[in-house]
Amino acid sequence: MNFSAVILAGGKSSRMGSDKAFMEVDGQTLLARQIQVVRAAGAAKVFISGRTGADYSAYGLRVLEDKFADAGPLAGIHSALEATISPLLLVLAVDLPGMTADFLRQLAVGCPDHTGMVPRLKGNLEPLAAVYPKAALPLAAFLLQQNSFAVKNFAERCEQASLVLIADLPDSAARYFVNCNSPDELKSLRRRQAG
Repeated sequence: MNFSAVILAGGKSSRMGSDKAFMEVDGQTLLARQIQVVRAAGAAKVFISGRTGADYSAYGLRVLEDKFADAGPLAGIHSALEATISPLLLVLAVDLPGMTADFLRQLAVGCPDHTGMVPRLKGNLEPLAAVYPKAALPLAAFLLQQNSFAVKNFAERCEQASLVLIADLPDSAARYFVNCNSPDELKSLRRRQAG
């Protein structure tokens, strides 16, 4: 399975109060953890979609800047689809510390040739831990040009265009999609990992 990966680390982290990507859990930054996870899942090349002015040099990876300012995660996905030479791109948000390499590997392996896969949990799409085909680049660009920045809309439009399939997950998969957006959520996560 030939795929690249991008870690979406360019968010404003407004609820956290400081950059989520550099928050430590279990002695490792969230960004370092996600890089490790996508590599273990089998990504041939890994990109960081980062914030302007942040220093990612310690990670030794190509950092992509958004071509569409203040357009959220879709702008990061667009830049990564543009940069990748692989037919498929695994997208992973930096603030999903429960995600595992096994889950992402199964998602990627389940992709038919040049078709992506977006998980759906309890009726809701999870577009920030998904696989998109390089062929979705024009759609991402079109939506961004229309100021339509919602990633769920992008995922839905990808499905309508037969660019992705939807993978319905059991409720037990919810643990992979627990967000870490605020200091309280970070404390809670650290407590769970310590206990």
